[in-house]
Amino acid sequence: MTRTSLVLALLASSVAFPIHAQQATDAVAPEAATGANDRSDAFGDLTDAARAALTAKVAGQPVKAKNWMVSAANPLAAQAGARVLEAGGSAADAMVAVQTVLGLVEPQSSGLGGGAFLVWYDAGTGQLTTLDARETAPMAATPTLFQDESGAPLKFMAAVVGGRSVGTPGTPALLEAAHRRWGRANWSNLFEDAIRLADHGFTVSPRLAGLVATEGDALRRYPETSDYFFPGGQAISAGTLLKNPDYANVLRVLQREGADGFYSGPVAQDIVAAVRGAKDNPGVLSASDLAAYRVVERPAVCATYRAHDVCGMGPPSSGALTVGQILGMLGGYDLASLGAQNPESWRLIGDASRLAFADRERYMADSDFVPMPTKGLVDPAYLAERGKLLAGDDSLPEVSAGKPGWSHAMLWGRDYALELPSTTHIAIVDAQGNALSMTTTIENGFGARVMTNGFLLNNELTDFSFSTHDQAGYPIANALAPGKRPRSSMAPSIVLKDGKPVLVIGSPGGSRIIGYVAKSIIAHLDWGMDVQQAAAAPNILSRFGPLDIEAGTPAANLAKPMADLGFEVNETELNSGIQAIAITPDGLEGGADPRREGIAIGG
Repeated sequence: MTRTSLVLALLASSVAFPIHAQQATDAVAPEAATGANDRSDAFGDLTDAARAALTAKVAGQPVKAKNWMVSAANPLAAQAGARVLEAGGSAADAMVAVQTVLGLVEPQSSGLGGGAFLVWYDAGTGQLTTLDARETAPMAATPTLFQDESGAPLKFMAAVVGGRSVGTPGTPALLEAAHRRWGRANWSNLFEDAIRLADHGFTVSPRLAGLVATEGDALRRYPETSDYFFPGGQAISAGTLLKNPDYANVLRVLQREGADGFYSGPVAQDIVAAVRGAKDNPGVLSASDLAAYRVVERPAVCATYRAHDVCGMGPPSSGALTVGQILGMLGGYDLASLGAQNPESWRLIGDASRLAFADRERYMADSDFVPMPTKGLVDPAYLAERGKLLAGDDSLPEVSAGKPGWSHAMLWGRDYALELPSTTHIAIVDAQGNALSMTTTIENGFGARVMTNGFLLNNELTDFSFSTHDQAGYPIANALAPGKRPRSSMAPSIVLKDGKPVLVIGSPGGSRIIGYVAKSIIAHLDWGMDVQQAAAAPNILSRFGPLDIEAGTPAANLAKPMADLGFEVNETELNSGIQAIAITPDGLEGGADPRREGIAIGG
């Protein structure tokens, strides 16, 4: 039985896809069952609220609260955010506490060495703001950085492991930028939980231990990384105490000096030395790249769906555009009447996704560097016309990019840049009604596998296309360039109705993030699932052709019907990590994906 099938068999997750609850021994830690009923022992010292959240998750129930809510990918991180919110802090304050703890207890997914996209709803003004803290390519990087001497693209993992793949981190700058705009609490106090856990030790979770055990040689390649994850030559194990004093010291620098203490001085020097000194695969990041990094505010991208506005991060993220395109093409079809178990629902969703990904491959990239038809891609008239292609009875035999309206055209080539699953998501609503949706990452699991000062560095540059032109000779929009930000699939989203937020949602999962978020929004808005049910519902999605169906779940019953409709079906593990908060007339409801360790805590 796969890890995913074990988790989903344990949770009563959905009214439309019934999943029968059994004794839930591992619902919050699918990588390694250890036997306790609520699994609270897997994370060490938890508050009563965190234990209650774990119990609700095992029961397949959303966490409910009146005033505030935080949903994050590890209980220790969620309860750090909860302490800030309970003390009157804002969602931005809580995010700083959550992210700094996640960088310690879930280092494979995000941290100070990575980047993030943040979507903010301001309750006082009713305005949406999006902040782009995506990593940037070093100024010494060239378009052929990931090609061999003959001009052929490098194999993916050969490019990932080492300094070559490291972009300029953006997360520390984002923490400071968000706090300066929307913070209420004292900056230095927001690091207390992370520093305490790093100094005194945190309990290694089953997920972290399981991922370290399966990584093997890549994590042993560089001494600092190997010494941390394999102390005494043995992989860290679940339930043991792990200290990280180097990380605590960096957090103290941030406490005293703010983000400047990261982007200049000894910490910055150590980052550059680690990247350029990476054995066999050095990179080109420089001190000037770090000193020049800036967070960029960008317009939110919104698409209309079922009388809601689904809003998120625009380019260089493809997340909001592609999720918006999928939903926009489906707007003329009655998914609610069809239901979640109907192959026709998934034919429509699958082919809408294929059409959206065709546009993504051709048009989407960093709009600071290439012209992009951003407005045209989510224009309702364009999406309605594309949606007509779904009107048949069978899967579309082939799909191609459309022709959205834009001010000046370029003929781009198709791009097959790979994004592998990692990343994490944070959803927060504070007592003032502000809402934050933030997806944060170091790209691949454990990033570049290069560690400095107790944190891992990203491999974000491998999100660029390794080729500069496609097979037909057309230039690729997402080709690497100095200072450019690689395209992302991260899709932090806030769903509004009548201008007010009703759903805060996002997920990790590489390029599958788009499908995970779209499925969960459809499950909530069309199929009436609460946020916990929507997060737990089986995943079915399409990106570059095949229809991926989550193995070992009730969705596998649709494999033959979908194949009969003409889809190439691939049954596989789909390890989403939805974190979500619904804002209802009766209060807040939080959900966390049972495939991972996260919880929602409210008050």
